[in-house]
Amino acid sequence: MIWNTKITRLINTKYPLIMAAFARLNSIEFAAAFSNAGGLGIITAMNYDLADFKSQLIKMKTLTDKPFGINITVIPPGISGIHDKISQEEYLKYVETAIDQGINVITTSAFQANFIGKRVREAGCHWFHKCALIRHALSAERSGVDAITIIGMEAAGFKNPYQHTTLMNITIAKQLLKVPIIAAGGIGDARGVLGAIAMGADAVCLGTALLITKESPLHPIMKEQWLNTDVLDEQYHKALYHFSLKGTRVPSPAIAFQKEILPLKDFVENIMNQVELILKSWKIEEQEFKI
Repeated sequence: MIWNTKITRLINTKYPLIMAAFARLNSIEFAAAFSNAGGLGIITAMNYDLADFKSQLIKMKTLTDKPFGINITVIPPGISGIHDKISQEEYLKYVETAIDQGINVITTSAFQANFIGKRVREAGCHWFHKCALIRHALSAERSGVDAITIIGMEAAGFKNPYQHTTLMNITIAKQLLKVPIIAAGGIGDARGVLGAIAMGADAVCLGTALLITKESPLHPIMKEQWLNTDVLDEQYHKALYHFSLKGTRVPSPAIAFQKEILPLKDFVENIMNQVELILKSWKIEEQEFKI
């Protein structure tokens, strides 16, 4: 089946799938494998110093001839951490490096990134912004983003206490936003991907589910531990849905759909083949899925 959505048309990928940005767990080999599997691999810029970042982009282009992008996480004021003192000028150096290397999809997340978006658009590249709240998505749209990733409360990583679920975020966003929407949060199987599209998403951002694949830099012991996660356990539930402005160390509920460690290509193909089987069971048998 040919996948023809607002996002695949924009970034020229085989599937409407985008890799999440992984702090410390990202590598160019991981991102390249995802791009080669038909999605949009993402390199997390702030995992590298500037010189190394450039060399990684150059090397990435030897590992894949498919589209890929970068992510820049803009640290909100008051959040302590390794990157909390970075100035706008320093962030923009990463942007310029990516533009110089021909990267045309630059994603931002965590905090307002209008200064990055402005430069990205000036360069004729695509700016995607990731946020957790609809009001932040509306603000980003007014700032000129090309697409918005909206993260539901099911997601792992850094949390916002006022997040809605993925279902609420996407269905509300579909009513309020004009730009393409990318769904994120707890999605890890074919029905999750297809359900997000049915709710109004033009693509899906996968995070936790990818960390169990063979190419993921997550330690093999952690992969095995995560595969045994009981998402129905009370302590797991409390750890994930803590309703605080902070991160969480447990995987998203997408882990419940992962049963074994697979190569990324097999993982992606399994999901998309299953999506097609579901569509056929609904008597939808077109050769092209266009939205």
